[in-house]
Amino acid sequence: MIVMLQRIVHPLIALGWSGAMLYFYGSGRIVKYLAPGFRPLCLYGALGLAVIGLFVLLTSREKSACGHDHSCDEEHDHESGDMHPLMSMLLMLAPLLFAVFNTTDGFSIKVLSRKSLYDAPLSKNLFFAKDLPPLTMADIGKSHTKNGEGLYQFNLMELYFAVGDPELKKLLDGMNIETEGRLVAEKDNNERGTRRRLYRLFTTCCAADARAIPIIIEFGEGTPPALAENTWVKISGKITFPIENGSTQALLLADKCGKSDSPYEESFIRNY
Repeated sequence: MIVMLQRIVHPLIALGWSGAMLYFYGSGRIVKYLAPGFRPLCLYGALGLAVIGLFVLLTSREKSACGHDHSCDEEHDHESGDMHPLMSMLLMLAPLLFAVFNTTDGFSIKVLSRKSLYDAPLSKNLFFAKDLPPLTMADIGKSHTKNGEGLYQFNLMELYFAVGDPELKKLLDGMNIETEGRLVAEKDNNERGTRRRLYRLFTTCCAADARAIPIIIEFGEGTPPALAENTWVKISGKITFPIENGSTQALLLADKCGKSDSPYEESFIRNY
């Protein structure tokens, strides 16, 4: 009885995992967890689990030889284990189902703080910067579009890593630009309460290796917008690179800030 239950339960576990993976892929929630190049692997893996699970389930009543000789009176069992099959199902499916139905598909500020949200950008020269040809405003014009007000649009990746690229930093310093990201509170050097931090996530393969790419937003004499934490905004102003607390920072002196729709891809991916 236990052996037959085990033959039924184990493929059901595989089908459960397959269903969860297919759900994340089909619903689009997978974009919050995996970079584009890894998403097909999730789909193929889920389909493979489904095939294996269905095959084992449909053949669970088939009898087959164990493949080696043994005496007639020898107790012989290749299938039973130390754990009851239903306990195996509980341990393998309960955490999965809890995660599927309770995850927020995002990080809390506390977790983001451990993923470099409030760290200073690397100010050392980028190792590859010296190997690149000289950068000019003509190059900026070719690779960047302008918004309706004639401001070049930059992503946060460029602004953040400009701190470690003296040539790009010199070119951008004092330029009026537009960028977008999630707006959160600024906890350091913000006695007047006029600063916020703008960030997006950089992901190489999956959410586990995601890290925040932030810049500082200074509203100066203006009042920071009353927006909920992690609201997506488009923001424009003058980008500067002051030294604060011994580190060079990417700081945007904001002129205009407004809510925006979150992009389909919320994370920085390679070449995105």
